[in-house]
Amino acid sequence: MSEIPNRKVLFAGACAAMFVYGVVLAILGALFGLQEMRERLGVNLVQQGTIFLTLFFGVLVSTIIAGPVIDSFGNKLVLVSSSTLVAFALAIFASAHSFQAALAAAALLGFGAGGLNTSANALVADIYPESRGSMLNIVGVFFGFGALFIPFLAATLTGRFSSGQLLLIGAAISAACGLAYIAMPFPAPRHSSGYSLLASFKAVRFPGVLMFGILLFFESGNESAIGGWTSTYIVSLGAKPRTATFILALYWLALMLGRVAASKLLDFMSKQRLVLASAIGSVIGCAALVYANSVLTLGVAAAIIGLSFAAIYPTTLAIVADRYDRLAGTIFGLLFAIGLSGGMAFPWGVGSIAQKYGLRSGMILPVIGSLAICALAALIGRSAGAPESPAAQR
Repeated sequence: MSEIPNRKVLFAGACAAMFVYGVVLAILGALFGLQEMRERLGVNLVQQGTIFLTLFFGVLVSTIIAGPVIDSFGNKLVLVSSSTLVAFALAIFASAHSFQAALAAAALLGFGAGGLNTSANALVADIYPESRGSMLNIVGVFFGFGALFIPFLAATLTGRFSSGQLLLIGAAISAACGLAYIAMPFPAPRHSSGYSLLASFKAVRFPGVLMFGILLFFESGNESAIGGWTSTYIVSLGAKPRTATFILALYWLALMLGRVAASKLLDFMSKQRLVLASAIGSVIGCAALVYANSVLTLGVAAAIIGLSFAAIYPTTLAIVADRYDRLAGTIFGLLFAIGLSGGMAFPWGVGSIAQKYGLRSGMILPVIGSLAICALAALIGRSAGAPESPAAQR
């Protein structure tokens, strides 16, 4: 596109933002596994859970606010300010010695992270209108790289770096991204009539938006439930913790590879059909996980789930951007907020069911979520009219 001569640079910036977002969502879980981190902050399990909840609440608030800001003022403002907030929050975490300081840092960290996620996806949708499905799947891979980065450092360099030093590494990466965004030219905002905080809430009145939001509610819930409970579930079946960790890593690897594959599959099939096919695959994978009785079956089920989940979220966003081009940032913010609600609710739901009926029963919840996605994907496909041709997508 001649009007966006530097879009490869902009895409690299979006990938960096998604990498940092992955770091943020994984870093606390990884570092709270270190005794030194818990002792430095002086937190118990209840307080640790409160810190996580505060982080995700910050992401939720940010996604609602960031969308209208992007549409009114552009991506640059959101990316620079969000990167700065994340760097500042991680630096506070690195020097914190109390629950109160950690709680304040978690709120800032979540707020910054939500802006990075919303802006990265909105930017890619904006600069690649002819291949949104492919490019949104590819940028989603970098979330996985970020999510694995700090846990990998923590696991391989235990004893060489303290939790504070690992947090500062994350802060330095985010700060470097912020400086790069200051120097980068960005496209002008699509909608410049002024900022409205209510824009995200008003966007729910657009035809079909709520249906997309409900689909992402179930998908985000499924991803959080599988990512948060699979390891515990596998151990409860009698497997060794190391085996459970390996199978969980296989799920994340399959998720990343699935997004690469999805970017190629969209050359041959419509976005709506890919989402529906992926949803059907996720039903099969989640059901296999529930009824598995061997390590091999559990591993295969985890791989199927990862491959099936991979395309659903980013490809759905691509469909949304095609339908609501001028207000993609605002609507993305609303959809991320709805999706995040599912991401918070499903892990709690699995735990609540497991407490009463057993963990195998709790893992049925992602099966139900996948069935709901199948129904919604079928409705979206019907409302789209004639299937898109590959040429129309690119």
